[in-house]
Amino acid sequence: MPEYTRLQGQYLAFIYYYTKVNGYPPAESDMQRYFRVSPPAVHDMIIRLEENGLIRRTPRQARSIEVLLPVQQIPALE
Repeated sequence: MPEYTRLQGQYLAFIYYYTKVNGYPPAESDMQRYFRVSPPAVHDMIIRLEENGLIRRTPRQARSIEVLLPVQQIPALE
């Protein structure tokens, strides 16, 4: 089971469910609105999730975030 903080889990859940509902991943601005945080806070979280191997992004491609965990390891979105 991968290790991540409660907040990191919420970001993973948001990315997963947003992608499932909309058919494409969220932009950082979508996460900023949902979590009511600053753009740098969202960007730092995305970098951290990627460094920990929990998500993957395609460089220079918008809306390319992909959660790398099996759905069973993604927490419920609170």
